[in-house]
Amino acid sequence: MPRFLWQVTYTPEGSRGLAGEGGSARHEAVRAMFEQAGGRLEAFYYAFGPDDLIVIGELPDNATAAAFALNTNASGTAHSRATVLLTPEELDRAAQLDVAYRPPGQAPTSA
Repeated sequence: MPRFLWQVTYTPEGSRGLAGEGGSARHEAVRAMFEQAGGRLEAFYYAFGPDDLIVIGELPDNATAAAFALNTNASGTAHSRATVLLTPEELDRAAQLDVAYRPPGQAPTSA
């Protein structure tokens, strides 16, 4: 199952909601969202800096991850960025694939 990283920043409204609800209740809500979508929450951490929350989890597919991002951002309480995470073995497989890439500015080669 694909694994994703979300970096989340709360809006002022989201921060007020989090302060009222508490960190553990928010963790439980996110865990339930993953399970309802057929996924699994792996890590959930509040953070200092440009991101307020870091979440790592597995979801069935990219469409489900996009639904998470759409709903989070549409809520007006948080902004999220999603990153697909690859295992070392997936990168090994990618390194073995031959793709026809032409760098910008180079003439196409004839086959």
